[in-house]
This record gives sequence, structure tokens and C-alpha cells, in this order.
Amino acid sequence: MSTIFTRIINGELPGRFVWTDEVCVAFLSINPLATGHALVVPRAEVDHWIDLDPDTNAHLMRVAQSIGAAQQQVFNPGRIGLIIAGLEVPHVHLHVVPINGMNDLDFANADLDPDAAVLDAAADALRTALGSP
Repeated sequence: MSTIFTRIINGELPGRFVWTDEVCVAFLSINPLATGHALVVPRAEVDHWIDLDPDTNAHLMRVAQSIGAAQQQVFNPGRIGLIIAGLEVPHVHLHVVPINGMNDLDFANADLDPDAAVLDAAADALRTALGSP
């Protein structure tokens, strides 16, 4: 059975994509820790990041870095946080999050009912900063 991320990648479920290429995609979290919180997800269903082939791992980090730079430009946070937790969905995903302090990385603070217009605006701004349509 496909993971929820594969279903988003395949268009079976909606996603606010900010990056797509042949190796991975990035889309906004539906329960963001901060405005612009994005997930970088390989197209291949790999459960644990230590099982990624080195080229895919390196590619995911390069994409996360590009998205982080766009988040820095658009949202101007103190830092960009990066988390690879892997507990919620058995499909590797990197959380790239605009932060101002360590407490901004606490999943207990996730917005469980974010405003769709805010998510759409954040996705649009990130796509613009990344130079994608």
C-alpha cells in the first residue's frame, strides 16, 4: 500500500507543491510548525533515511538547502531548522522550517487547523523565490 506521501506525489491527495524534480518533491506541511514549513520527500518510498542511497540523500539535502534559502528570503526568520524524525509516516521526509528558537521545532506546537489562504500564499511566495511556476 502506498504511503500518504506517495499518494500526494501521485496526485491522489492534494498538496501545495513548491518543488518537483525527478528525484523528489517538496510541499507544505498540512500541520505547520511555522508559516512556510515544507517537507522534502523522495519519490521512492524509503522508510528510514539511513537506507537512502547516497546520491538521493545528497539530492534531498541540496533541495532542502534551496528551500531553506527561499524561506529565509520570504519569511526572514532567525534560522531555518531541519528535522528528519521519520516517526509519523514511513516514508523519508525532511522538515524544513523557518524558526526563531528551539521551541519552534516542537511538534506539540503544530497548527492543526491552518488557514488555507495563508498556506496558499506561503506556497506561492516560496515558488516565486525558487523561480518555479
